Amino acid sequence: MIRLLKDAFKEKDIRNRILYTLGILIVFRAGTHITVPGVDASALNELSQTGLFNLLDTFGGGALSSYSIFALGVSPYITSSIVVQLLQMDIIPKFKEWSEQGEVGRRKLNQATRYLTIVLAFVQALGISFGFNALTGLGLVGNPGTFTYLSIALILTAGTMLVMWLGEQITVNGFGNGTSLIIFSGIIARVPEDLYNYYNVQIRNAGDELTEAILFSVFLVIVMIALIVLVVFMESARRNIPIQYTKRVAGSKQSAVLPLKVNSAGVIPVIFASSFLMTPQIILGYFAQGNANATWYQILNSIFNLQEPAGAVLYTVLIVVFTYFYAFIQVNPEKAAENLQKQGGYIPSVRPGKPTEDYLGRMLIRLSTVGAMYLGLIALLPIIASGLWNLPSSVALGGTSLLIVVGVALDSVRELEGLLSKRSYQGFIQ
Repeated sequence: MIRLLKDAFKEKDIRNRILYTLGILIVFRAGTHITVPGVDASALNELSQTGLFNLLDTFGGGALSSYSIFALGVSPYITSSIVVQLLQMDIIPKFKEWSEQGEVGRRKLNQATRYLTIVLAFVQALGISFGFNALTGLGLVGNPGTFTYLSIALILTAGTMLVMWLGEQITVNGFGNGTSLIIFSGIIARVPEDLYNYYNVQIRNAGDELTEAILFSVFLVIVMIALIVLVVFMESARRNIPIQYTKRVAGSKQSAVLPLKVNSAGVIPVIFASSFLMTPQIILGYFAQGNANATWYQILNSIFNLQEPAGAVLYTVLIVVFTYFYAFIQVNPEKAAENLQKQGGYIPSVRPGKPTEDYLGRMLIRLSTVGAMYLGLIALLPIIASGLWNLPSSVALGGTSLLIVVGVALDSVRELEGLLSKRSYQGFIQ
């Protein structure tokens, strides 16, 4: 890794991309400390152990704790991306038509995603402002009123659009996926604070049970290292399907393969599932005032709360569903089979065309089953551990954070290696 970074900084173009990315992330981190006018962020301290608050705060990199202009982070953009991708599946014919138009269609879909992001961000901003103000005993917003809430919602919506723009700039001019790197930076920035809070709760206040607390902490570190190794192994695991071509270069002994990752969807299902759970909780925020003790409110709140058994199960189911869904988006068996046939390639013992498409589909389902079980397990284990041993709520989201951090880090390293390889080939040609 150190050698890779040294080689990257030797190349001016790659060095500029890395520095540009770091500069954008610094701007994002600075924005997380600019509190929205008219809000008393200290009132949120009592909500620090609630599931929705910690989930939003994790994706915002601590921006919600200070109720900053970036409090919503990229969650509205992620939610709108999910909706637009779902609408492409024969739900809205126009969206499906755009998805088949290549680069032009992709731009139209991106524009639709941006417009939907504005709407969702505004609705979410109103939801968390109403809800958190009610849950904090009307202490969050200084002068509650229609104009105040609309002003806060507009500021938060503008902040979300700025974060989305920063992510796009990283994707275009930096390296890696901008949205994922923004979430990555937010999670990493929270690690020191989470460790300090864990020390205060589990170690400093242990009293006579200090030895047991230290041993338990060592056990948690060992488990975390084991999970990191598992994540790295699973994210690198792939099934290579042999490919043969009717037209081969004479004397060539290289065998072509079609690599299918065990987890083709990457960390996207975890991000999707987390964002998907936020929306119902934010909507419930509208009804928090005056209904907090109502039976229907408590039932719905437990269903969409990660720290409740029903919410944890729903979260895991969503991860599994999105794993299959996004895997078939990433690796479209129909297009893959069509491209193979156009290039004169075929899988041994499998006829070209529809049989190849069916074969790739079955293979993708088998691999995604393993990938979905792995993602669900990593995300669910910390939630169970947090419930059994009464650990801080940040530990419950540790599986989600771990998957995102390791997954984004691996993808970024691969892209960096790709840029170096491309640079080497260009230098060789010149």
